[in-house]
Amino acid sequence: MSSSPQLALLVNPAARGGRALRLLEPVARRLRAGGAELTVIVGDDATDALERACTAVSERPDALVAFGGDGLVHLAVQAVAGTDVPLGIIPAGTGNDFAAALGLPRHDLVAAAATVLRAKTRVVDAARIRAGAGEELFAGVACCGFDSRVNERANRLTWPPGTARYLVATARELRSFRPVPFRLTLDEDEVIEREAMLVAVANTRSYGAGMRVCPDARPDDGLLDVVMIGALSKGEFLRVFPGVYRGRHVTHPAVSVRRVRSVRVEAEDLVAYADGERVGAVPVHCEVRPGALRVIV
Repeated sequence: MSSSPQLALLVNPAARGGRALRLLEPVARRLRAGGAELTVIVGDDATDALERACTAVSERPDALVAFGGDGLVHLAVQAVAGTDVPLGIIPAGTGNDFAAALGLPRHDLVAAAATVLRAKTRVVDAARIRAGAGEELFAGVACCGFDSRVNERANRLTWPPGTARYLVATARELRSFRPVPFRLTLDEDEVIEREAMLVAVANTRSYGAGMRVCPDARPDDGLLDVVMIGALSKGEFLRVFPGVYRGRHVTHPAVSVRRVRSVRVEAEDLVAYADGERVGAVPVHCEVRPGALRVIV
């Protein structure tokens, strides 16, 4: 980076339920103290924010810096992937799983700003996900099954706020959830058909603020980890699923992990999420994009 780096700072004003905005001023102060010239980008909505981010990237700043959580990183990835503009991250969201995967400071945003100023970059993969006619990229984990149903349910709830909403949605979804018949096509030629609780396709190890669904996924190996939690009784699922926070669930005989370059996931009546953002109805096709991102670490 030059002595006075040009930084485009993409801000999600709703991060941490709006509380993150209080933290923006000290972060901006630290970046400016380090000599950076800032352009702050706030969209009216996600579509507008993406448009503004793409415009900013086309002007070739020294970095596009996402101030928010995984959802904002997801949006920023659409703008920087395949360009030589690096992605900086100030992990100001509720779930900061992509930042965690890259070892970025998550509990000290001013330290994260100092990391951005050092401008040391790492090349990592992204993945393309296609659903229907639409396609986008993701940096972390795409999922469908029990977890995406919980997401759908949580997004319909207006109370309680924050992560508590997901706990309520999880408890309600458990009552009615039944294992889903999935058909997976791995690397275009191997087909797996089985009932499962969920399927996750991962570039990095965790989602949902620390759930290590794919504990050995590496963001720079040119591969995606596909984790399938097979059909379980409710009691057994309740016993196994909490192990996801330590990545222990993968030792259970109903859990399979495969490494692939591409996977097609088919099932009835499911929606896929990627980086916590709604992608669209299954079937979906995911394919790794090796080295698509340069991230400041």
